[in-house]
Amino acid sequence: MSTIYESLGTQSASFIRGTHRLLIGGHWVDAQSGKTFDVFDPGTGEVVARVAEGDAVDVDLAVRAARRAFETGDWAKMKPADRTRVMFRLADLIEQHGDELAEIEAVDNGKPLAVAKRGIAGTAEMLRYMAGWATKLNGESVNVSVPGEWHAYTTREPVGVVGQIIPWNFPLSMAIWKIAPALATGCTVVLKPAEQTPLNALRLGQIIQEAGIPDGVVNVVTGFGAMAGAALAAHPDVDKIAFTGSTETGKRIVQAALGNLKKVSLELGGKSPVFVFPDADLDLATTGAANAIFFNSGQVCSAGSRLFVHRKVFDRVIEGVVEHGDTLKVGHGLAPGSQIGPLISSQQMQRVSAYIRQGEEEGARRMNRQSAPDNGGYFVRPTVFIDTSTSMSIYREEIFGPVVCAMPFDDEDLEAIAAEANNSEFGLFAGIWTQNLGVAHKLARRIKAGSVSVNAHMVNEPALPFGGYKQSGWGRERGREVLDLYTSVKSIAINLD
Repeated sequence: MSTIYESLGTQSASFIRGTHRLLIGGHWVDAQSGKTFDVFDPGTGEVVARVAEGDAVDVDLAVRAARRAFETGDWAKMKPADRTRVMFRLADLIEQHGDELAEIEAVDNGKPLAVAKRGIAGTAEMLRYMAGWATKLNGESVNVSVPGEWHAYTTREPVGVVGQIIPWNFPLSMAIWKIAPALATGCTVVLKPAEQTPLNALRLGQIIQEAGIPDGVVNVVTGFGAMAGAALAAHPDVDKIAFTGSTETGKRIVQAALGNLKKVSLELGGKSPVFVFPDADLDLATTGAANAIFFNSGQVCSAGSRLFVHRKVFDRVIEGVVEHGDTLKVGHGLAPGSQIGPLISSQQMQRVSAYIRQGEEEGARRMNRQSAPDNGGYFVRPTVFIDTSTSMSIYREEIFGPVVCAMPFDDEDLEAIAAEANNSEFGLFAGIWTQNLGVAHKLARRIKAGSVSVNAHMVNEPALPFGGYKQSGWGRERGREVLDLYTSVKSIAINLD
């Protein structure tokens, strides 16, 4: 193996090289088929681990374990305050194991170690925020108008067994985004991590056990989407499915869920616009626009992949974004000083590279000319296109790489500017850079997106709901709103006469 792994800590190195089984009902077990699959480090292209390849049989066992825990186990009897306490323990343990988890993510996903470490704090805070809701899930008294005297009220109850399918771009964060509200509401979970990045989900399973969460409450089944993921989405004893990933796969999830009409929440793709007005703090706006697309190698659903800059400042802003991209240190996630890592896989690298070639063939002008390192990893350097048009594939389609299409605008008509933002099948996020609060408020109201940031790009705040309009998804993650996806409301009316 590459010498880059010599920098790994003892715990993370031991875990990565260990045996990786499924977590079902509190036990670590092999897949029933006995199959395993390889896990690749995207920074080197090397195989770093083998994990159990779960399929429909293993998913069924995990769902049964989750059902037992939900119906009759210690979890079913646990008081809300006790759920809060156990979630706080889990958050503390994640922080204690933070360096280890960050190193695993740098190998498993490829993101720079410094970026992975910053994500740990946000993950712990998400748990603590959701833990606070466990004691606040109340119903209400209802005044009814039917004849007689009544006592009527509602209660909010956990929806039941939840299947959760998470993506590879933020493996640990996305797991906690879904597990935390499920635990807060009293649900039980079968987690299916992306096949490209299963390691931190498995390590999280161990930490969940260490935190004292009862057996069967969180089960982890690694495997491929076409087998394990599809089986989970279609399982008749799963009450809700939560999915983050591509819009195409999300549509298949919906079809699979029809069998028992389970609840479905989807956090899907995006082609998010970023607008820079001439009165903006251009230094901040330029850095913000660059980070909006180059962070995590552009593998972010809310990445600012369509950049609209007023013509008065277009050249200056684009020059700054290009320079920012050119100066980023591209390298392995564990390499000292690395600022931008690889794409997740050879297939993703080829896909993004094909979009770049297609953009040039369609007439867009590529501003960056530096080449990516040739070390066996899946690297694509930051790429800025100008002279783009709305008919180009790089403008219309989600690339999921560090590629941005820049276009100037002249019109101060906010209706026209909003129309540009809304000229997409997606509606996940939009960014606005301006000092004019009137422009900011008016444009934010007109943009059809689930989140809008002004003079910032995506605020990673647990209390703020996150999700999309149109083909960017159904429902919301984070905030109070996510609790609606994990609970059912029951109305009770008692005739007092």
